[in-house]
Amino acid sequence: MNFSFFKNIPTLYFYLVSIVCFVVANIIRDKNIAIYYILLLIGIVSFFFGVIRRVKSR
Repeated sequence: MNFSFFKNIPTLYFYLVSIVCFVVANIIRDKNIAIYYILLLIGIVSFFFGVIRRVKSR
């Protein structure tokens, strides 16, 4: 698979996606536990992608 589009995404978008995922996960926590954990995982992964991108750009 070609993941070259990740190289063109600004670091700020990874952080914004992680914040949105964490907020939506906390809103949805009581209604659907499976989606809660999926959103938490997406939020954590996108946060670490942002951190890795920032460290590599410096």
